[in-house]
Amino acid sequence: MKKLVLALAATTMLAGPVLAEDVKIGVILGFTGPIESLTPGMAGGAELAMKEVSDSGALLGGKKVVPVRADGTCVDAAAAQAAAERLITSDNVNAIMGSDCSGVTTAILQNVAMPNGIAMISPSATSPALSDLEDNGLFFRTSPSDARQGQVLAEVMKDRGVKSAALTYTNNDYGKGLADSIKSNVESMGGKITITAAHEDGKGDYSAEVGALAQAGGDVLIVAGYLDQGGKGIIQAALDSGAFDTFVLPDGMIGDSLPAAIGSDLDGSFGTLPGTDSPGAATYAEMIDAAGIKPGPYVAESYDAAALLMLAMQAAGSAESAKLKDKVVDVANAPGEKIYPGELAKALKILADGGEVDYVGATAVELIGPGESAGNYREILVDGGQNTTVKFR
Repeated sequence: MKKLVLALAATTMLAGPVLAEDVKIGVILGFTGPIESLTPGMAGGAELAMKEVSDSGALLGGKKVVPVRADGTCVDAAAAQAAAERLITSDNVNAIMGSDCSGVTTAILQNVAMPNGIAMISPSATSPALSDLEDNGLFFRTSPSDARQGQVLAEVMKDRGVKSAALTYTNNDYGKGLADSIKSNVESMGGKITITAAHEDGKGDYSAEVGALAQAGGDVLIVAGYLDQGGKGIIQAALDSGAFDTFVLPDGMIGDSLPAAIGSDLDGSFGTLPGTDSPGAATYAEMIDAAGIKPGPYVAESYDAAALLMLAMQAAGSAESAKLKDKVVDVANAPGEKIYPGELAKALKILADGGEVDYVGATAVELIGPGESAGNYREILVDGGQNTTVKFR
């Protein structure tokens, strides 16, 4: 009898922790660095989805989801890799929501995630190079490639009557890929790029860079950079010298901190940012307002990235990356019942019962090709010191 009691006790001890074991998802974003003003909202969006799932008690028989944050810096590949390594080896995360900037995302994927077999969904790494990168089926993104953004931005410029532009880009994977896409699309639509020049982040003086851009000339200056770093410095130097007064702002330059820093001189500048006017977007706006999360670039994409990871776990019947990675596209696309923000509990139940879901989410998610968003964009105009949405494309 004593042996039986001990055996039962041992079985209970073994079963208990497994049933109660938390699912851990790494949230690696540039909490310091050139887009640090954006990342608190992005993390908040992802963690809102995790709380929704935890509160439902419907994930894998009642598991809770615990977010574990790490600073990917956006620009320091070595620091980002070390942070990701800690998430995997010390914190034992099951998957990663992130990273944000393309260069560090590539470094984490190739040097940390792939060797450890950990799935990643980035909300904002947009370099076209990621589309063709070998990833062992582990990498996805809820943001569209900059191959698409270059096309949309060129269309916006043409519609606004811009015939020529100087172009400067931050000297990394994101900036180079975006600049190439913008240039090729502008020129294919009959426009002229007078100069394409890289700039480095972290400098105190951008007068030399602006001098070269001004000499080349153009109706506007396209700044494919970061709003809290070199991109802001380029714009301020251009305004101070009178070289340009209208700026074209791709996604890395869109955020409240830029018009706040530059002031009314930025009014009239315009750009593009992933976004949609789908029913899910309106619902999500209400959700983050109630949660006290500040809306901003890639906040909705972060919610969707986290949601897809958890729905894929449910569809796979496992939180292991090796299994969930094969279900991400399945839960993101038709067939299945359409799922919007706030409906994750409903989706988990459908999947638990053997059904199918088509996750639409906050950004009208549709994964194509190598597991990336098909792409919807907002046309942004800076007006009265605010980033305003003109239309959706």
